[in-house]
Parts: sequence; structure tokens; C-alpha cells
Amino acid sequence: MSEENFTIIRPFGPSIAKLKLPNEIILELNKFVDGIISNKKKSIELDHGENLAGNVKQEFKVTPEILKSTGLLNFLANGVSKWIEVSEKKKIKNFNIISSWIVRQFQNEYNPVHLHDGHVSGVGYLKLPKNYGLPFQNTKKNNPNGNISFIHGAKMFNSNSSVNVKPEIGDFYLFPHYLMHAVYPFYSDDERRSISFNAKIDDDVYNVYS
Repeated sequence: MSEENFTIIRPFGPSIAKLKLPNEIILELNKFVDGIISNKKKSIELDHGENLAGNVKQEFKVTPEILKSTGLLNFLANGVSKWIEVSEKKKIKNFNIISSWIVRQFQNEYNPVHLHDGHVSGVGYLKLPKNYGLPFQNTKKNNPNGNISFIHGAKMFNSNSSVNVKPEIGDFYLFPHYLMHAVYPFYSDDERRSISFNAKIDDDVYNVYS
């Protein structure tokens, strides 16, 4: 059978968009986080840990002012618009971020399986460990340490239920808010720093039953 007569089609399940954060946005966001870390009052004021699922020590709110001044708001608005247009063949008019936060994850910390609020969500990576440590028993296995795992449905013939992704600095993933995901722990002294958001788009685009 020739290649032109052979095509793999994956029409089921939610799509995930992968974008690349510009270096200048990464630098500005890291500067924002480092400023919070060095300021005890700000660390308390912007603490967001009680509102999130993660079993981590430090999670900070990202203010609307920072979203705008760093250029992240415009980056996300354009990215989500393109993602919806490509995957749904529809154009959105509204993009409203309802929450955004930074996660500082360290050794032995993790994020259990969870989902988000809103319509669309995303996560991007600002700082990562040089190594994540080895699995405890079998170093020949694929090492999931520090990976994010996206989960949907049940494993069946010709259909996986999850995919593990190794983060790279600047990678930004967009996904529907209901897509379950988790982050594995790792074993090194470095920091794994990420930024996430939840947003709402046009109700008539999101609500497929309308």
C-alpha cells in the first residue's frame, strides 16, 4: 500500500495546542516571581496555595497587571484564538482570564490528578531542573519524574487514556478545562517553575449543545 493511500486519523478526544513562549515574556515572568520570593509581604499577599490542588509549598497569583505588562495576556489570547479556529473551525470574540498562577515545585512535591475551572486552560514552563533524578527501581524504564500527564477516557484498543509530556522551558500547552492532568514528583535540588491560567471564551463556541 502506497503512503498516499494510508492516513492515520484521530478524530476523537480533546485537542491540545503546543505553543512557544517568547524569551522576553519568560524573563519578565521570572523577574516577577523572583521579586515575590524576596518580598515576604508580597509572598503572603499573592499566596494562592489554598485554592489549588498541588501538594507544593509555593503557588502565587499572577495579577491582571502582570499578565498585561509582560505580554502574556496578548500571547494567550492569540494562541487560544488560533487553537479554536484550527480545531473547531470557529472564531472567538471573547477571551477573559479568570485566574492565573505560578507553581514553584521542588523535590518530592507533586500535583495530583485534577481539572480546572472556566472553558480553556493552559500551562507553560519558566524554569526547570537540570535533572529530575532516576526512578527508584528500574533505570531502564521511561523516567516520568517531573513530567505532566494528560488523562482522558479509558485505555482501549487503539486508544490510549493518557500521555506523559516532558516539559521544556518556553513550552506552553492549551487544553479544555475538563482535561484531567497531573504532575509527577522529581528528585533533585532544583526548581520546576510553571505558570497556568483558566479563561472563558464565547459561550456559544464552548457550549456545543447550544
